[in-house]
Amino acid sequence: MRNLAKYMLVAFVAIFAGCNKESTGKVDPNTPSNIEIKATTSTDNSGNVTFAVTATNATSYEFDFGNGIYQSSETGQLTYKYPVAGTYTVKVTAKSAAGKVATQTASVTVAASETLIWADEFDKAGAPDPGKWGYDLGNNNGWGNNELEYYTNRPENVIVADGKLKIMLKKEAYNGYNYTSARLLSKGKFNFKYGRVEFKAKLPSGGGTWPALWALGSNVDTTPWPACGEIDIMEHVGNQQNRIFSTLHYPGHYGGGGVSQSVVKPTVSTDFHVYSLEWTKTELKFAIDGEVFHTFANSADTPFNADFFLIMNVAMGGNFGGTVDPAITGGTMEVEYVRVYR
Repeated sequence: MRNLAKYMLVAFVAIFAGCNKESTGKVDPNTPSNIEIKATTSTDNSGNVTFAVTATNATSYEFDFGNGIYQSSETGQLTYKYPVAGTYTVKVTAKSAAGKVATQTASVTVAASETLIWADEFDKAGAPDPGKWGYDLGNNNGWGNNELEYYTNRPENVIVADGKLKIMLKKEAYNGYNYTSARLLSKGKFNFKYGRVEFKAKLPSGGGTWPALWALGSNVDTTPWPACGEIDIMEHVGNQQNRIFSTLHYPGHYGGGGVSQSVVKPTVSTDFHVYSLEWTKTELKFAIDGEVFHTFANSADTPFNADFFLIMNVAMGGNFGGTVDPAITGGTMEVEYVRVYR
């Protein structure tokens, strides 16, 4: 569990960019210049850093916080909360009304008590690490959702390449089914209670596709679903392109009655985004790129106070995936990393 009171930030303050000049040696009036980055550390040990950026000819600013999170500001002023210790290179891109850009960087060092307890960076090509992931195989009567895919552990359906895990849905005749895919789980290899989970992923598109990043109660074999509890950190269905769902299932709230919220993120199938869960004994918070869109009040009456394991899969059709577009021949969910902190 995180202890925010122990956060400490040391921020590098202020760097100036040189002038942009044309070949004549004159300053281009359409290009931002003289970029100044100021970072102010909060005094409440909350982990917040307030940025104030100025530049000549700039009308907007884009911040890359150095940890896969991006945010824009028209004024150059914003506050960002760093959740994890480390030294980050903050990159600010200043943009002019004429569409010209200039960049500058500043170093921010963050010290915190939070610890990385488990991760897969997918940096070794080939099959997923067998010490971290197992598989659900087959169709298992539609996995309780009338799904259409047959799960395999073949490299045609799941592989690590180019620094990413790739789960590949394919339209093909296989063991009596018309679609194949993969479903990976950390069951029996990594189980955890409380903490913060991050998946950085890019999602497939197309009617019927149903990628998910989620967690299931580790006692599922002795305490069947929904009593074991299910935490859906990210679900996306191609029939509702760019709408991300987070849902909790437990007794009294299963099937279509899960406790759910959703948010639209316009680029889920073209860009990588960080899908995260912050889980304590009092609440569960779901976020995309650090922006919380769903908060659930946890209590002793829910199953969300025991060990869970992680699951990643791409389903096809089913009760939630919906109508399948017959023109869809496949789709890939790419995962750059999975990290769990406490």
